[in-house]
Amino acid sequence: MEQHQPDSLSAAQLAAMRRSLTNGRGALTRRSMLRAAGVGALTAGGLAGLSACGIPPAKREGDGTASIDVSAREKRLAFSNWTQYIDIGDDEKTRPSLDGFTRRTGITVKYTEDINDNVEFFGKVKPQLAAGQDTGRDLICVTDWLAARIIRLGWAQRLDPANLPHAYANLSAQFRRPDWDPGRSHSYPWTGISTVIAYNRKATGGRKVDSVTQLLDDPRLKGRVAFLSEMRDSVGMTLLDLGKDPGRFTDADFDAAIGRLQKAVDTQQIRRFTGNDYTGDLAKGDIAACLAWAGDVIQLQADNPDIAFAIPSAGYITSSDNLLVPAQSRHKTNAEKLIDYYYEPPNAARLAAYINYVCPVDGVREELARIDPALASNPLILPDKAMAAKSRAFRSLTSEEESAYEEKFAKLIGA
Repeated sequence: MEQHQPDSLSAAQLAAMRRSLTNGRGALTRRSMLRAAGVGALTAGGLAGLSACGIPPAKREGDGTASIDVSAREKRLAFSNWTQYIDIGDDEKTRPSLDGFTRRTGITVKYTEDINDNVEFFGKVKPQLAAGQDTGRDLICVTDWLAARIIRLGWAQRLDPANLPHAYANLSAQFRRPDWDPGRSHSYPWTGISTVIAYNRKATGGRKVDSVTQLLDDPRLKGRVAFLSEMRDSVGMTLLDLGKDPGRFTDADFDAAIGRLQKAVDTQQIRRFTGNDYTGDLAKGDIAACLAWAGDVIQLQADNPDIAFAIPSAGYITSSDNLLVPAQSRHKTNAEKLIDYYYEPPNAARLAAYINYVCPVDGVREELARIDPALASNPLILPDKAMAAKSRAFRSLTSEEESAYEEKFAKLIGA
């Protein structure tokens, strides 16, 4: 069978995914860290779903073929999400926000925590999507790079703005215009994920660490610096420090960032490239400063008052997990109503208070303050205007670019 080359994965891309799922974003819990635990390893089935021979899609303009929408007569929908990525009641069984949606609309939600990592999940649904079949899911939540792939393949339905008045009005500016879904015509973010600088004040002697330049050049930090094993985060933050826009960089810009990092590796300024395992070393002070994911920082600060974070003046990298309606979903309108429900500030606040990620919904501060004033004032959950203005997204890559860039990054980190 002929492989669909534009979306096959190179050895370097597959190696990057293994890193992510072993100890990077794909290995972390959504509640306490940054990505859902569960499988914790890249399965052969997951890899096969992305890289083995498959059916080339019939269309690629990004508008998934819609089936007949039976939402009007079938008041239900099926929602696939990550583990512990929604509010849970005190009984550890109920999901208060979903229950509220059903009471208001009469729409029942079959909520399934069956996304353990992006690669494995795509492997499960790709055969049906490629064959133009219903996956049995009306709403899915996937990370931006996979959302981009699904939209590019024509496997996500175009959303109807008439069913999304709150989402359209309340979506935060920093999430409005991803290059992979201009105008958010096919997706809305569930949460945002920020890459920042974290440091242990005790380990730095009370000094603030607030730039990538400091991480790479400050001799007082030599051997006690960590960068992330996720290419987009480490290279993206370095591009920003070099004055380049991660949303518009060239091959030469990428190579300059790799060279900057290589120098710090050669001089042993960088101790290592890590996944989520930097958290323990940072808490102990073995790592004095590092690139970190905001979800980790909130949890670390709850246990250790010496942990601090900084937003570089050059900016920081933001990614997102996104809601999409798969092609052939039969309850599209019901799914759109659920998306819109979570863009009402009271419901968005309830979700943010539980999962502690960047809330992509404007106007929730007052609602969140009623739940927990400390969370409402935490810029890692609700970025202020100054912080939001520094947010940058790593641009979409072609398959050829991703393969080439991951090869260079893998060589840098010794993977």
